[in-house]
Amino acid sequence: MRPVVAALCAAFLLASCSKSPPPVGRWEGTYEQNGTFIAARLELQPNAQVRISAPDVTDPSIDNDQDREAMEQNMADRLASAWGDVAPRPMDFDGTTFRKPGGIAPQIEYDSSSNLMTLYVYLGTHPAIRIPLRPVDDFSRNPWTH
Repeated sequence: MRPVVAALCAAFLLASCSKSPPPVGRWEGTYEQNGTFIAARLELQPNAQVRISAPDVTDPSIDNDQDREAMEQNMADRLASAWGDVAPRPMDFDGTTFRKPGGIAPQIEYDSSSNLMTLYVYLGTHPAIRIPLRPVDDFSRNPWTH
């Protein structure tokens, strides 16, 4: 009886330590602060294959609603037109964080309780910009309008 109990305990321990599989689906979001605009799309396919696009523009001279709306539309158009050329690439997933294979820096964080993603965007030597992404059934034409 003891070997059976020990085997069951070992199996339970191994199962509780195993990584959860990466989610599959689509997410999108935007970022705009101090003249930096980023529109992002993320599609996760089975086996942690990731399609991601996050074009960015930094233009501190944009300081009124009309210019801001024009830039948001420009970013949305760039995102939509380039999406067909984005190839899936593998990422390592530890249950919450996606990293480039063998990489250290987080690229995406996943909150399984809310199904939300946080995309890390690295622009030059600045600290990472964290962009919350919401789940979507299909990508919108303009992610700023949601």
